[in-house]
Amino acid sequence: MSRLEATFESLRARGRKALVPFVTAGDPALDATAPVLHALVAAGADVLELGVPFSDPMADGPVIQRSSERALARGAGLAYVLDTVRTFRTVDAHTPVVLMGYLNPIEIRGAQRFAADAAEAGVDGVLLVDLPPEEAGELRAALAAHGLALILLASPTTKEARLRRLCEDAQGYLYFVSFAGVTGADRLDAGAASSRLRALRQAATVPVLAGFGIKDAASAEAMAEHADGVVVGSALVAALAQADDPVAEAARFLAPLRAALDPLR
Repeated sequence: MSRLEATFESLRARGRKALVPFVTAGDPALDATAPVLHALVAAGADVLELGVPFSDPMADGPVIQRSSERALARGAGLAYVLDTVRTFRTVDAHTPVVLMGYLNPIEIRGAQRFAADAAEAGVDGVLLVDLPPEEAGELRAALAAHGLALILLASPTTKEARLRRLCEDAQGYLYFVSFAGVTGADRLDAGAASSRLRALRQAATVPVLAGFGIKDAASAEAMAEHADGVVVGSALVAALAQADDPVAEAARFLAPLRAALDPLR
């Protein structure tokens, strides 16, 4: 059983909602990323999404765009990201790590080499916002050969036929984009997303997590009511960028979200 499968099985058994924080690798500092990841786990994270810095992050809003720019300026390429996961794994062998980013850095390395390197580093899944499922066959096969999940995305504008395919092909978890737009936008409407989330949870064979627009305990609680868990990204990235002590800030930021999710069943 993979780390992702074991984690979600444990969450289901305990009636617990998943809390998945996203941080950009290499921001606010190269040597801060692994300690921040450990702090997030200690504060209640169930799965970690680690952003691979990219020069043209078209699905991201200004907060994550700027974090990618800062990280790249420090030299945070794909090799650094994998080294960071290796460092994290020397202490934590259990918490799943999903790389989130764009296809280009993987294409440069090659699907087979990337999959082997990611698995060796301790990665559990990959989420690529610019890879349509219809074109994912080669990478999916390469990842599967090394025990890695290809995480898929669904949105409020996804057509029914594609939703059915996404539910059939989903691995690890299905990431539901709560609204049409970029990360960090302040337009979350939990009520509008609830019916789509319920339908996805009925059809999908994996947990359905909601992301985009979740910035605090209240928004996390509202979205988690209809999902198996939530992903928080831009608000956390912004908080870390402004913090004198990013490790302490990671714990301070996440703890209220964990407390808000725990009463939900």
